[in-house]
Amino acid sequence: MILDVFVGTLVIIGAVFTLIGSIGLARLPDFYTRLHGPTKATTLGAGALIIASITHFTVSQGAVNLPEVLIVLFLFMTAPVSAHLVARAALVRDVHSVTGGSSTAGGHRRPDHQPGADEPARVDLEPSPPSGTESGPQVPR
Repeated sequence: MILDVFVGTLVIIGAVFTLIGSIGLARLPDFYTRLHGPTKATTLGAGALIIASITHFTVSQGAVNLPEVLIVLFLFMTAPVSAHLVARAALVRDVHSVTGGSSTAGGHRRPDHQPGADEPARVDLEPSPPSGTESGPQVPR
């Protein structure tokens, strides 16, 4: 009885967080704020649903289902990394935010006293060395 209440509570919590994340993805005003819906709320919701499944089947079958445990681990490891990479790519491609960033931390904009303060930061990549040449420090022989 207590296990059923616990699993049911996790399922409801997971469903609510997944719904909130999906609504946030559809309703928030720009790319950067929309990124928070799937990465924060939906990840927590999916994690709660999978943990409810792990709990239910571990008790009913008497053994831990390893694939479900691995799904939870990969979900919580890859969601923040992929969100960071997508947000970083948006910054490099000059996707503008309608919110203007955070007023306390400067958001993703440069401080006002620096040149180009009205533009997002750019990432300058060094060109790769021509093929056939050695890269790295040269060691004297």
